[in-house]
Amino acid sequence: MPAPPPRTRPRLLLGTALASLCLLVLPAIPAAPQGMGSFGRSANSNEPVTFTAEEVEYDQAANTVTARGRVEAWQGDRVLRADEFTYNRETGVAVATGNVALIEPDGQTLFADRAELTGGMRDAAIEGIRGLLASNARLAAAGARRTGGTVTDLARVVYSSCDLCAEDPTRPPLWQLRARVATLDSVDQRVRYRDAAVQFAGWPVLYTPYFSHASPDAPRASGFLSPTLGTTRLLGAFAEIPYYWAIDDHSDATITATLSEKQVPNLGGAYRRRFNNGDLTVEGSIGALDGTEADGTGGHLFSRGRFSLDENWRAGFGLNRASSREYLRAWRFGGPRVLTTSAYLEGFWGAEGYARIDSMIYQGLDSQTTTSQVPMVLPRGYADYVFPTDNLGGNFSVDASAYSIFRTTGTDTRRIGSRLSYELPFTGEAGDLWTFRTHADVLGGWVDGLALAPTYGDAGSDGFYGRGHVRSAVDWRMPFLRSAGDWGSQLIEPRVQVVTGPSTGSQTSFPNEDSLDLEFTDANLFALNRFPGRDRLEGGTRVDAALRGAWFFPNGGQLEALGGRSFRAATDATFPQGSGLENRSSDWVGRVRLAPVPWLELVGRSRLDRETTEPRLWDGSATILAGPASLTGGYLLTNPAPNITTRKREEVSIGGTLRVTENWRIGAFGRYDIGLDRAVSGSASAIYEDECLIFETRFVRNRAQDPNTGRDYAGGTLLLFRISLKTVGDFGFRAL
Repeated sequence: MPAPPPRTRPRLLLGTALASLCLLVLPAIPAAPQGMGSFGRSANSNEPVTFTAEEVEYDQAANTVTARGRVEAWQGDRVLRADEFTYNRETGVAVATGNVALIEPDGQTLFADRAELTGGMRDAAIEGIRGLLASNARLAAAGARRTGGTVTDLARVVYSSCDLCAEDPTRPPLWQLRARVATLDSVDQRVRYRDAAVQFAGWPVLYTPYFSHASPDAPRASGFLSPTLGTTRLLGAFAEIPYYWAIDDHSDATITATLSEKQVPNLGGAYRRRFNNGDLTVEGSIGALDGTEADGTGGHLFSRGRFSLDENWRAGFGLNRASSREYLRAWRFGGPRVLTTSAYLEGFWGAEGYARIDSMIYQGLDSQTTTSQVPMVLPRGYADYVFPTDNLGGNFSVDASAYSIFRTTGTDTRRIGSRLSYELPFTGEAGDLWTFRTHADVLGGWVDGLALAPTYGDAGSDGFYGRGHVRSAVDWRMPFLRSAGDWGSQLIEPRVQVVTGPSTGSQTSFPNEDSLDLEFTDANLFALNRFPGRDRLEGGTRVDAALRGAWFFPNGGQLEALGGRSFRAATDATFPQGSGLENRSSDWVGRVRLAPVPWLELVGRSRLDRETTEPRLWDGSATILAGPASLTGGYLLTNPAPNITTRKREEVSIGGTLRVTENWRIGAFGRYDIGLDRAVSGSASAIYEDECLIFETRFVRNRAQDPNTGRDYAGGTLLLFRISLKTVGDFGFRAL
């Protein structure tokens, strides 16, 4: 028998063949359904190939090279293993047999009984495929064949991401996807299935003779998305059929047709585009509605865009309009009471400086909204700057603001103003904490229709106006802290603040656009101006006082309480009746937080009448976490808000979740309006989740009523069933 040639040549030939097998067989494995992962990520063909084997034989007569015994070849992080590998130099056929394993860099592994490459390494045939893919997925097929280096067919394919039963591995998994043939076209980057079915516990529940989707490692591709089926009171049975259009690398669109039993079809769409300096989104629909007060053709348009102009400036807009609230609710586009259209330009200079100018136009969708009184803000501007901390440790800041508001019927206002602020904290010799604050405001503008809604100011005060105001405060706190031994530490902290400035009077000769919603709580007890905006300024001399106590437990828990009120030197007519600040002495405000252990937290905030201690505000919640269960309850009581509403609101709510087993959890929530004596919202849910499946059922009922008709708004009920096959997709049924 002739002696074999030098071993370097067989090693080179074998290495070349093994590299081809790694690069061509691995991409030949067809892509699994969306999310399964892919073996198509090619290694760098320029990287060297290294292999080892117990025995290498070169048959000069047959012109073949054979490697036997734990053959292993790798190129980069991709590895091929087999019991035997044979390469025919004349025919170009490479065959790997016996425990063939192809291992991807990300850990995905493909097993085969036999793999053969022909046709210049462009064609391949693999027998007995089993794969361990990403996300716990498993793939099996009787065989695979690659033709022309671009098209790969798998025969009798089974795919699932479910674990097998430990007691009986032969039992079918919870779900599996089976297909007679699965084809991957690497040119079109599509995966096509023939005679495919989804099985649960071995029983087929969904069958299709053909369907296709984009390869998981392909760029975005156009195609139909999963439909949504359901039923509603206004639509009857309906089906949503969305089509995804991948326009280019930077933009896409979704076009959705909704077919219903009782209404004519509705057509909706969404367009999205990313630019180098921003993004744009446009959503809209057109359709008709029958059976409501908004009968006839309707539609909506929601859009937004944001663009960076340079390193400091960016601009944006939001255009939102709809034919009616009933249309939005009926076709399930939400149910806002007000839509805002805006455009803005804003700038940022580190954490110190900020500026913004914008304009806003509102559309009221509630039947109680008087359209002519809805404002148009054209424009509004704001800028502020915080200077570096001075040598004394204080901070100086300045801001400027302006707005112009127009109404068809009602008050028109233009205003410009500025505020200078300074704050200086320091610590006394006894450990007491002092803070000096001062605000200086300058405002001026023009008003027309001051006596009209929503300001209802003094008649005859139209025209130009101007005002200025300065107020200063000294804030003192003395924290007394002592050890409680094994029980932690305790804190008692009295706090007193003296604020003084010129009295402002009733201010009814000035417009009020940004300070209508006043709520006095412990959160703004020590604010220099308790109004939320600048159109109303708080003047005069007052003393704010509060006592805070806390107990800090060694386990991290704590008990904290605060109570306080404000005392004024003279009555201030600026504050409306019911605000809690209309008298010389204010209402009592306070808060309590009890969290002694990690599984319990009680939080409450209150405002009590200064004389009778009758509750004017109660806002409390309790949360309990007990192992697999959680429970949350709440109570809310508010008196009519001055300038906002005449209705007293009192309601209770309760909700909780419970993990019944390792895979099942349930939840429920409800809210009851005591004043209306009826439930206003409720929900219940049940969710099952394991390594391969999510099943969710959810029921939601919102009883929001049209104040004119007394009927519940359409779209207030939702019944949802959703099944998610992990690594494959979602299937759902929705009813409203």
